Amino acid sequence: MQSINGHSAACCNIPPVVSKGYIPKGTYETIGGLKTYVSGPPSAKKAILVIYDIFGYYPQTIQGADILAQGSGEEHQVFMPDFFEGQPAKLEWYPPVTDEQMKSLMDWFAPRKPDIAIERIPSILKNIEEKYGEKSWGAVGVCVFFRCHLGIFLIQSRADLMIYYCWGGKVIAITSGADSPWKVSAQLHPGMMDVEDAGKITIPHVVLASEEERKDMDAYEKELKVEKYVETFKDQVHGFLSARADLEDEVKRREYERAYGVLVEWFGKFL
Repeated sequence: MQSINGHSAACCNIPPVVSKGYIPKGTYETIGGLKTYVSGPPSAKKAILVIYDIFGYYPQTIQGADILAQGSGEEHQVFMPDFFEGQPAKLEWYPPVTDEQMKSLMDWFAPRKPDIAIERIPSILKNIEEKYGEKSWGAVGVCVFFRCHLGIFLIQSRADLMIYYCWGGKVIAITSGADSPWKVSAQLHPGMMDVEDAGKITIPHVVLASEEERKDMDAYEKELKVEKYVETFKDQVHGFLSARADLEDEVKRREYERAYGVLVEWFGKFL
């Protein structure tokens, strides 16, 4: 699929992507009882809530948030709450290839279902607007997921059951339905793609997928009945726009830049 205007000029409107040693442009505040990364001018009337992936505040994810705040030519204030309260998953657990790694991930996920974010979003938005004034809201959910075949890992069972774990993308899919607080939303390399979620989305929506989600995208896109932009980025790994982004590789850095350019263009159009 082509970009919104039929070309990729949005990439020219974002700050240069830093491949190593990124210095965050924002600051950390306490909002709604949570440490929150805040980037962009406080006077902005448009705001974006970013829901990070399971690895939390990684430099590549923070740089993406800064791009959303700076890159549109319009003022956006971006907020990224620490829903994991200083206890993100460890990157070395992913992808899980041993019983020990899988157990670590499963134990970590048990108390950290997407509901812990969904339940707190209304109060977080309220607290932000009490401090900074009323905002027009968009949202981006970043996802890293894994599949667990329970016949192989952790239990002595032959049950043919696959469990899909994701985070930010799932939060955004669920909160983009009826009475959504967002005017526009996006999922980045989503896991746990449920066509029922897609059918309930009521606002303009973006899905930027990696090669690893390609087989799930057609059915998901078909159920999106709203104005949408859906693209699968060839040869990119799951997590290429967040913690697993290899920005020292020129090709991968270009695709990271292009994807965030799409988001900047999309949010500029609808927010």
